[in-house]
Amino acid sequence: MLRGLLWRHPDFLKLWAGETVSQFGTQVTFLAVPTVAILVLHAGPFQVGLLSALEFLAFPVLGLVAGVYADRLRRRPIMIVCDLGRMLALGSIPVAFLVNALTLEQLYIVALLTGVFTVFFDVSYQSYLPALVDRPNLIEGNTKLEITRSTAQVAGPAVAGLLIQLIGGAKAVAVDALSFLLSALALASIKKPEPEPRPSTTSGTAGFIPEMREGIEVVFRSPILWRIAGCTATTNLGSNMVFGAVFLVFAYRQLHLSAGVVGVIFAIGSVGGLVGAFLAGWVARKLGIGPTLGVAIIIGGIALLSTPIAVVGAPVLVLAATGFIEGLTIPVYNISQVSLRQAITPDRLQGRMNATMRTIVWGTIPLGAFIGGILGTAIGLVQTIVLGGAVSLLAAVWIFLGPVIRLKEQPAPVMA
Repeated sequence: MLRGLLWRHPDFLKLWAGETVSQFGTQVTFLAVPTVAILVLHAGPFQVGLLSALEFLAFPVLGLVAGVYADRLRRRPIMIVCDLGRMLALGSIPVAFLVNALTLEQLYIVALLTGVFTVFFDVSYQSYLPALVDRPNLIEGNTKLEITRSTAQVAGPAVAGLLIQLIGGAKAVAVDALSFLLSALALASIKKPEPEPRPSTTSGTAGFIPEMREGIEVVFRSPILWRIAGCTATTNLGSNMVFGAVFLVFAYRQLHLSAGVVGVIFAIGSVGGLVGAFLAGWVARKLGIGPTLGVAIIIGGIALLSTPIAVVGAPVLVLAATGFIEGLTIPVYNISQVSLRQAITPDRLQGRMNATMRTIVWGTIPLGAFIGGILGTAIGLVQTIVLGGAVSLLAAVWIFLGPVIRLKEQPAPVMA
């Protein structure tokens, strides 16, 4: 898949380069911000869960609004503004730390602001790719972008752990702030004109509410889209009960691992993501699109459910192994389901479709983190991890009980 037509597409390469830099920076923040909260500001499971919940709160609150604007306005300028906004928000953390003014409250505000910018960026980003490349090249484009994300997850956490130990978590966040600036510059250099937005509804009734309603309807009237939404939302709920609230507390306080070791664990686990990105197309061809989605969810859920084995012994090996297996399944699932969604949705509805899907599937992320924080405090870290793994595993029911499991090949692209 790496040897595709998009290697000769200069504007896609600019998008890819900007996203690569940003993904590497984001991996630093992914580990650095909660590490600062836990080790510097002495946050517990509830505070860490609240921090994660605030970061994703914008998706259920603003996701549908972002979708309308992603179809009303050109998507690339929205993405550039959001990159610059995230740069400024994250850049405030190292500044506050240097003047000895960093607090948990500031981390909460930064998480909330970056979440707002991220929801507008992500909806526009997923909707922009079909306007930048031809529909038959969507799987290639999504695969390349997923390989970038997986590669960043391999190297990023290890670099993040090293940076945190060398210069501290707050200063390490400056790396991510710089990455968003570079991403904005890469997007600004794209030369291909973006098509004029055509946000009117099929009924001919223009207006914010009718446009938003049409985006919701395109998902819930499709037996494929709403089942994918239900599956992804459920697995996100379970996994974020774990990773959004208790996993780092479990690693630092119960297993007594250092930030550097945790970074290496994430990096080793993320090798699975890189392998999965390379294998995604092959697996989908061998199993079919529907079975690929179902099997990926089952294997990932079992891996998450196995995480507490680390308390028995060899915690680094156990966490790396379960992380590797879970990481392997994520791009296999994501590449297939995102390409499927993009292919069966007309371009003028891409923004609203993606916004509706993101509102549903990312809306459970803050809920999962919040629930995980409460449960981690009330019943314990290990028990919360087991419950989160069970919820994630049950997500496969959405795929197996419906038409998705019967899909063998990618449907023909919708051009109109």
